Amino acid sequence: MADKQHYNPPQLSGFGTYSHVVAARGHRTVYISGQVPFDKDGRVVGKGDLRAQTKQVFENLKVCLEAAGASFADVVKITAFVVGFTPEQRLPITEVRNQYLVKPLPASTLVGVERLVNDDFLIEIEAVAVLD
Repeated sequence: MADKQHYNPPQLSGFGTYSHVVAARGHRTVYISGQVPFDKDGRVVGKGDLRAQTKQVFENLKVCLEAAGASFADVVKITAFVVGFTPEQRLPITEVRNQYLVKPLPASTLVGVERLVNDDFLIEIEAVAVLD
């Protein structure tokens, strides 16, 4: 496993759902393109259901990580894009995230967007992992 340090400076507030800073040193960095709620046959999973779409996105991320010989323990940064984000949407996203991400948690950014590449998509997530 790569050498990683996670920092949550006391001068910053935090919600406990991410690390403010992750410093990583490894021999290989894996960049995963934004994953969307497609199943392996290209069908949208969970139309209109943010929780179901988030679960499919994390399953897709898991497949990508495994393809690169990595796991969620190697993830140092994730970025989520959520259509029409409202604070109420954090709960289902966080509940699903917690089923996949391991502590110490990666750095994380959530961005509310007007739309994604497909009008049926509610969420897209990209990730960066660092391995030995």
